[in-house]
Amino acid sequence: MSSRKINKILVANRGEIAIRVMRTAKEMGIKTVAIYSDADSSSPHVAYADEAVNVGPPASSDSYLRTDKVINVCKELNVDAIHPGYGFLSENASFAKQVEDNGIIFIGPSAHAIEVMGDKLAAKNAVSAYDIPMVPGVNHAVKEVDEAKTIAEQIGYPVLIKASAGGGGKGMRVVEHAGELDSQMQRAMSEAQSAFGDPSVFVEKYIGSPRHIEIQVLGDQHDNILYLFERECSIQRRHQKVIEEAPSAVITPEKRKQMGEAAVGVAKACGYYGAGTVEFIMDENLDFFFLEMNTRLQVEHPVTEEITGVDLVKEQIYIAEGKAISFKQEDLRINGHSMEIRVYAENPRENFLPDTGTLDTYKLPQGPGVRVDDGYEQGMEIPIYYDPMISKLITYGANREQARLRMLRAINEYQISGVATTLDFCDFALRHEAFISGNFDTKFVDKYFSPDVLDDDDPEKEELAIALAAYLFNEKTNGTTSKNDKSISKWKLRARQ
Repeated sequence: MSSRKINKILVANRGEIAIRVMRTAKEMGIKTVAIYSDADSSSPHVAYADEAVNVGPPASSDSYLRTDKVINVCKELNVDAIHPGYGFLSENASFAKQVEDNGIIFIGPSAHAIEVMGDKLAAKNAVSAYDIPMVPGVNHAVKEVDEAKTIAEQIGYPVLIKASAGGGGKGMRVVEHAGELDSQMQRAMSEAQSAFGDPSVFVEKYIGSPRHIEIQVLGDQHDNILYLFERECSIQRRHQKVIEEAPSAVITPEKRKQMGEAAVGVAKACGYYGAGTVEFIMDENLDFFFLEMNTRLQVEHPVTEEITGVDLVKEQIYIAEGKAISFKQEDLRINGHSMEIRVYAENPRENFLPDTGTLDTYKLPQGPGVRVDDGYEQGMEIPIYYDPMISKLITYGANREQARLRMLRAINEYQISGVATTLDFCDFALRHEAFISGNFDTKFVDKYFSPDVLDDDDPEKEELAIALAAYLFNEKTNGTTSKNDKSISKWKLRARQ
């Protein structure tokens, strides 16, 4: 295939991932173009880019998802390539094809790969020739309750009914016994139709308390596919990740090799190139089963970068230019350990409901082994139109315990007020014995978390609360605080909401 040099990239996204992509592009001497909605006119990603264009009103359907506007901006500004980031248009096969049809490079996989892996049933059928471990069930759409009952009786209850076309917990129902199947089937199909425009579901064996392990893969357009080890993503709320780490605390070198080779097989099944992630669920016996493939950069990709030293965005750009991957599987090593927490504007005390407001205080942690990927500044509002993630806080250490302790220190230093965040929950989770031991699964929140654990009788927290109250009283009555007053730490100034 012919190679094309990329000189200017439009990032069809916003916030932290837009800045993340632009940073690598600038290091490579590539010009960058940002797009933004009316709600994001003062967003840091707009100022960071070499050029920026407003593409519409706040709603993503009127701005970031307007493929016609994105393509027109590319033509007007002589853009060579589009990087979609994650979310929005990143897994839209028709958009990828539209980009290529207009002579623009899509920094991602082919439209065919996106289409195949975007449908869970099509993905299952595609990988069936590669001896990939699969959860017992069927690989075709089920629309009749009677057929679902027959399948459930064959594989045994409990079973999982899952929407074929989507994720994020939508169109998903666990059925414990035959009496529930009819109603749960109807609910799952209704949700699937509403969320994805497709009522198709499939039925498979339900694995009650699995671990969520994913493998990072990288493929070029010369049929080279590598795996960059695993990420542990089992601590979730509402079926969505909130804490990730690499490598997993329970994966042996032998199991890592098996899962890596299986992931490569999945990528080969759709002729994959670019950066992608193959997700598996793992039972209590550490047996793993294919779940799905995400045909884009993952939110949690930084932990893989930290332990491998590979800039995944840079590799995406090289691959899009037609270059072969410059290293081989045997060149890759796991060095140290990395953790990431997603700092969401959510209230853990209210079932992690999204919160809105202004970042009255917003000061980042610093120091060795700490990385923050974010797209906000102090004084900015958290808009209601988009995902409530404020930032990704990443730490690196020589081993898992150092990375964990460094994360706790960084959480302590992170000052945010004005909105509720997931910082307190993450602090709780990282201190929990189940996390420290590595003996946890996707039911961590259900098993161990309740809002009252954030209000325990910790003497240190009580002392800090008293000190903060004294500080606020002093400020209110005197209007100033002595510069020599050491009683208020950074921790105390961070909202413990």
